[in-house]
This record gives sequence, structure tokens and C-alpha cells, in this order.
Amino acid sequence: MTCPVCPHHCRLVEGGPLGRCRARRNVGGKSVPVGFGRVTSLALDPIEKKPLAYFHPGSMVLSVGGAGCNMDCFFCQNDSISCLSPEDVPTRELPPQELVEMAEELVPRGNIGAAFTYNEPLVCFEYVVECAALLKQKGLKSVVVTNGNFCTEAMPGLFPLVDAYNIDLKGFTQGWYKRLGGDLPTVQRFIMAAAQGAHVELTTLVVPGENDTPGEMDALARWVASVDPDIPLHINRFFPRRNAREQSVTPVNTLYALQKVAQHHLNRVLVGNV
Repeated sequence: MTCPVCPHHCRLVEGGPLGRCRARRNVGGKSVPVGFGRVTSLALDPIEKKPLAYFHPGSMVLSVGGAGCNMDCFFCQNDSISCLSPEDVPTRELPPQELVEMAEELVPRGNIGAAFTYNEPLVCFEYVVECAALLKQKGLKSVVVTNGNFCTEAMPGLFPLVDAYNIDLKGFTQGWYKRLGGDLPTVQRFIMAAAQGAHVELTTLVVPGENDTPGEMDALARWVASVDPDIPLHINRFFPRRNAREQSVTPVNTLYALQKVAQHHLNRVLVGNV
């Protein structure tokens, strides 16, 4: 069968290997997540770490991560979980009801809900949807930190439930996205769908010599403004990680120069990781 979840559309053979995301397989002719309720990371974080600058600032959020990702960024900062399957890393079982109970218990410490983050949470979007529905019943918020490289028609139940997203808009050329294992038009469609009913902020990690030109930032910001000029854009500094350890750190003056470019189109542009 062909997995419908992301633009890779992996051909999955029943009893065969996982898809490129390392997190889904063919079970009974359906694409099924292997990591439902299997958690690798759990922490109570400031909401600003997601990063979300304009969604309940000053609050905390229970952050939960699994394993797997449907992209393959050579500079990934969480490759110890994103580049492995839930079957290959230590996990603990955390069913949706238990996660929501934990989130409720943390409300006195400033918690507003749960954030699905650290790896790529939407490789197991079914878990996110089930948890988000329960959180909504309790008056708590759902946050998703994602690369957005997913087919919106494969997960229609997601969008009515999630309150806020931070979506990685990794650049604005299809060539760059192809190198990273993604598809720019798919990400654009995801951003537009998310922005229709939720708070959305975007993050662009600026990698020196790769996606750091004023022309690319101008095109990126111009397109975001066509969706909504009030969408916050985080322009973040790159530090060497994974297979990019010889890559130089992004000069701070580059970030501020790109911020000025983006501000011609967007009302809220922030520089991060400085």
C-alpha cells in the first residue's frame, strides 16, 4: 500500500520495513504508527522554547516527544531520536489519558497543556489527535512543533483540535527542501491549513551558504505575508550539529540583516539563538 501521510508516499509491504519516517508500517493494508503512546522525552518547558513568542507568553507547557521524522536534515539537532525508530530507542508508555492527567496535575505550576515536539510528532499524528481531543475537553491547550511536511488531507482531524503550531519553514527553494528530504509546496499548504484555525508561528534556521541570501528571505517573507502578515517569523542562528559539524555558525549580523528584509513584509520578525 502507499502511505498517504506525507509527500514521500512510501510503498509499504505488509510485514516489510518501515517507511522513510522510521515510524510507520503496513498493518492489515493500512499505514499504522509504531510509536503510538511511546515517549522518549518529557519536560515542563517555557512556551517560549517551542518557540512561541505570542501564544500565552510566560506560561509553561508539558512537552512530549517520540521518535522518527519524515525529513533527513544533515544538521538535525535531535538526531538521537528523530533519526531512529521508536523500536530502536528507549521509550516509556504514555497513553493519551495518562498524558492529559499529567498535564492537569501541572496546571498549578503554570502549565497550559501539552506540546508535541522534540522529534517530528506528526509521524504519529493519531496520538496527537487523540491527546488533543482529550486536552480540549479539559480546557487545556495543544501545541504542535512540526516541519509541516505532511499531506493535510491525510489528517483532517488534526486542524480543528490544535491550538498553536510552530512550523519550520526551512527555506524557500525546492532544491533546499529536496536536499533535506522535504517538499516546499506541501509545507506551504500545511501552513495555510494550520493558519485558518490556529495560532501559527514559523521558524527558519539560517544555515551559512545554504539559505542565507536576502533574495530568498524576501521571497519567503513575501509569501508568508500573503497568508497573514501578522504570522511571527523566528529567524534562528545555526550551530553545527549531526553531519554539519564543520559548518560555520551563522554570523549574528547576517541574522539581523535578514530580519530587516523580512520586516518589509511581516509585522513580527524575531531573531533567535543569539
